[in-house]
Amino acid sequence: KTPNGAQTMMGSISNVRKMTHGNYPAAQYILSTVHDSLSLPIDRALEVEARYFTKVVGTKEAKNMIRTGFLGMQAAKKGKARPKTEPKYEVKKLGILGAGMMGAGIAYVSAKAGMEVVLKDVTKEGAEKGKDYSRTLCTKAVGRGRTTEEKANALLARIQTTAEAADMKGCDLVIEAVFENPELKAKVTAETEAVLDPTKVYASNTSTIPITLLAKASQRPEQFIGIHFFSPVDRMPLVEIIVGEKTEAKAIAAAVDYTVAIGKIPVVVNDSRGFYTSRSFSTYTSEGAYLLEEGVPAAMIENIGKNKGMPVGPLAVTDEVSLTLGLHVMESDPGLKDNPEMMRNYNIAKLMVETHGRGGKKARAGYYEYPEGGPKYLWPKLSSIFSSNVDTLDKETVAKRLMHRQALEAYRCLEEGVLNSVIDGDIGSILGWGFPIYTGGALSYIDFVGMKEFVEECDDFKVRFGDRFTIPDSLRTMAEKGQSIQSFKGGGNGKVSAGDLKKMLEPELVAYANKIGVAATVDDLKADTLGKVMAKLGFN
Repeated sequence: KTPNGAQTMMGSISNVRKMTHGNYPAAQYILSTVHDSLSLPIDRALEVEARYFTKVVGTKEAKNMIRTGFLGMQAAKKGKARPKTEPKYEVKKLGILGAGMMGAGIAYVSAKAGMEVVLKDVTKEGAEKGKDYSRTLCTKAVGRGRTTEEKANALLARIQTTAEAADMKGCDLVIEAVFENPELKAKVTAETEAVLDPTKVYASNTSTIPITLLAKASQRPEQFIGIHFFSPVDRMPLVEIIVGEKTEAKAIAAAVDYTVAIGKIPVVVNDSRGFYTSRSFSTYTSEGAYLLEEGVPAAMIENIGKNKGMPVGPLAVTDEVSLTLGLHVMESDPGLKDNPEMMRNYNIAKLMVETHGRGGKKARAGYYEYPEGGPKYLWPKLSSIFSSNVDTLDKETVAKRLMHRQALEAYRCLEEGVLNSVIDGDIGSILGWGFPIYTGGALSYIDFVGMKEFVEECDDFKVRFGDRFTIPDSLRTMAEKGQSIQSFKGGGNGKVSAGDLKKMLEPELVAYANKIGVAATVDDLKADTLGKVMAKLGFN
């Protein structure tokens, strides 16, 4: 009603637009409610508010956010993914191998949850440096009034630093967080298992190496599991739990229970290289690199990514992760030379790192420049190296390439059984790499676009841009039937270990064993008898 109020309203409209890019109708309806109600009596104003609320609830954005952001995440927070056959697994003492950025973060959140933590590194000094991370966070929390000096000291007292593997004795769970090197991981696995109680669970925090491969170094692969944290650990809510080929229910329950205990949200996936999050998110960064190589201006790529709701552009996040690290990860993949798409991405990264010395943010030189004391900005030479051409592609095509690639890879993970359900994929994408929640997540995005439209556009992109946009037959069939992604049935790799199968089917197995002439009771249903029964049932 006043000039100042009008100016505030105009500023609010622009600020909301800047923050939401028009992707969240609720924000616009809230401002409309305020604008339309200012000059009305309260009863009439409440009617206006109710009308706008009704409009919001009916939008697909609201339905997506309620389904994934509220119902799905609430269930995941409560440990819905844990096997119901297993008793609660309590972690009173946690061992961490490696006091780098990840290990230090895991130590902090675990000690904050009340657990005793043993933080091991190559040297005691290295472990103490890892503990410094907790000291810094505690000091900040005290300074901001979020905790007391007494509570901060108690938290730090729960973190024991060491260089001795023997100190892992007595731990209920050990999480390995050393460098991404299979040989090193095998070494620390062997020396830790030598002192760890054989009934306890061992986990790896690897982000890309298959758990089944790492478990080969273990004497107890059935109790070996992946617990993949995201950086920074104290702020990122998701934990990706990876089930290896021989991982049994006890280890899954232990990982889920531990994750819930430290206040994180677990998503259980099955083993594959890159698992779910790393594998799917990498398509965002690689597609950004392909667009740059094809001549799309770097600023256009970055702005369109953020405009669609991604936290940052694909080039910026590549710098954050490190071009050098990405290069090493691709070089360690045995299938690199047989994968044209990966080779293309590898060659772009190699050009940046080896030819131009652009390793990423840590090196203060990547796709962006990182001046001391100033904001980052795109490296000016990108336009000459990659022949920038503003007319290369329209912004709608750029946006769809960036987003469709992620959704398509997420669907492949679902179809292959890496994911167990659509909701797991949606939660993992939103919390793991910031896929926009208004879409419902990387899988629900397919419905958000429209199943038929999504398939048609990917078919077009396959012809124009390459086989990475190939639509799986099962997705095409769903589109032809007019189905929703939510109707997908399947997920999970179908692998059930002998130990888990025994627990679930003991009565049935005993009855069947006796029926086929193999005398058995629950007590004497040992591996040999179980093997005979499983063979009769058609299991290999």
